[in-house]
Amino acid sequence: MRFTCEKNMLVTGLNIAGRTVAQKSSLTVIEGILCKAGMGLSLTGYNMETAITYDIDAEVSDPGECILPAKLFGDIVRRLPEGPVTVVVDESYKVSIRAGYASFTISAESAEDYPELPDVNDGRAIRIPQCKLKELISGTIFAVSENQGRPIHTGVKFEVTNDSITAIAVDGFRLARRTFHPEEETGRELSFVVPAAGLKEVEKIVTDTEDNAAFTLGSRHILFQMGKATLVCRLLDGEFLDWRRVVPTNCPVKLVANVGDLSSSVDRVGLIVSEKYKSPVRCIFGNQEVQMRTSTTIGAAEDRCSLAGDGKELEIGFNVRYLADALRAVPSEEVTLELTNGLSPIVLTPVDEKFDFAYMVLPVRIKNV
Repeated sequence: MRFTCEKNMLVTGLNIAGRTVAQKSSLTVIEGILCKAGMGLSLTGYNMETAITYDIDAEVSDPGECILPAKLFGDIVRRLPEGPVTVVVDESYKVSIRAGYASFTISAESAEDYPELPDVNDGRAIRIPQCKLKELISGTIFAVSENQGRPIHTGVKFEVTNDSITAIAVDGFRLARRTFHPEEETGRELSFVVPAAGLKEVEKIVTDTEDNAAFTLGSRHILFQMGKATLVCRLLDGEFLDWRRVVPTNCPVKLVANVGDLSSSVDRVGLIVSEKYKSPVRCIFGNQEVQMRTSTTIGAAEDRCSLAGDGKELEIGFNVRYLADALRAVPSEEVTLELTNGLSPIVLTPVDEKFDFAYMVLPVRIKNV
């Protein structure tokens, strides 16, 4: 095998495909990176749960494939001088790497024992701008459960209808939903749950551009295509929470807040709250303002924030981090706070109809003082 390509392209491919190279495995071949040279060059990392393949424009004079030691090969390429890199692999899998005056010789392995990647190309792809896919993921993944007792909730549920793509995450204490309405009809009705680990990699790969990404649903896996990168991961099985039933509707108290102002107040009050020093933030929703205060063994904090509307002195306690996470995920400058009573969740919904989201945070019981 022999190919030549630009160093910066090779570094990009190694950085992206290398994220899913197995760190330690009884199957040692997946601790390396699969390198295939044909019409161009492709690099693959696969940990038996998630695989990333990155395609690189390369001049291939001798096609072939091998498994390269991921860390060593990556460290060498990153330190090579700028410009073209030539890699030659002989029949005994000795690898020669040259760039400028620098040259290295390392060992590779045969690709014969590298596991086959799941084939999910039989389905029909759904296209979505990369920036919108990124928003769906970043706007929900923070609320994914870490409790392995309910594996289905350690992923994000996607619901595809003819005119919408919705992502939902829950962890038993909060819920996050974001919906994208494509200009063209999807012509599909789909429902599936993608593990958070795979989605975090998708989030790193997609850009903030309008360039299309695509995803294709297989029987047990899903394939994401994003420019030169392809990711395939296993779907999660199980019964996901019936989120439509648990999100309150027609809440009697509706207030409008500036997201930046409210976030700043919550962040300030939360400065004395930590994993070690836990305490809920006590919110009193009054006329045209909310008063927030909390106290731990290291001190106390209080702040106020202006709102539009009358909260009727409703008093509710919240986990300050969950409330802050929800506010950070709101994509608009203003948000509607929907409340029922002191023992019901708060739901953040759009003021402007061009947005479609909902963030729900369950209350925390607070002691009367």
